[in-house]
Amino acid sequence: MGSRWGINRTVGQIYALIFVSPKPLNADEIAEALEFSRSNVSIGLKELQSWRLVKLKHLAGDRREYFEAPQDVWEIFKSLAEEKRRREVEPTLSMLRAALVETPGNEADAHAQKRMQQMHELIDLSSTWFDDVQRLSPETIGRLMRMGSSIKTVLDMTDKLKIVGRKKVSS
Repeated sequence: MGSRWGINRTVGQIYALIFVSPKPLNADEIAEALEFSRSNVSIGLKELQSWRLVKLKHLAGDRREYFEAPQDVWEIFKSLAEEKRRREVEPTLSMLRAALVETPGNEADAHAQKRMQQMHELIDLSSTWFDDVQRLSPETIGRLMRMGSSIKTVLDMTDKLKIVGRKKVSS
């Protein structure tokens, strides 16, 4: 599953072990359990920390660093989504912005720029929506997700109310 999220196989296996572990694990325990070299585990743990998918924990009387996954799966999902945006979406938006400020040299360039503008608008809208959703509580996000396509009914009602409101104002 990790490779589908842009995390290499080794890092994914390290994360899976930490995620399902009932207790924090140190690098030696991870290396032994997965039969990985200690250096591969260290590199993987640094990667997971950069994604904010593991938390560092110190145990009393032990100088080693222990690692655990956040307990809240929503926090994990948000971390993954934020990192994907930071690593992939934001650079794409920057590239599109740079391409859009250039003056098209011919009709083909103008067409390409128009298409890039459409893509930029879609990605920017999605990014803004993502920011809005990130501010919601996990409970609200869950409710929103469970609504699924029934949200269309709410939007249709809103549109009908706007039409009725306009008719009353113009009367």
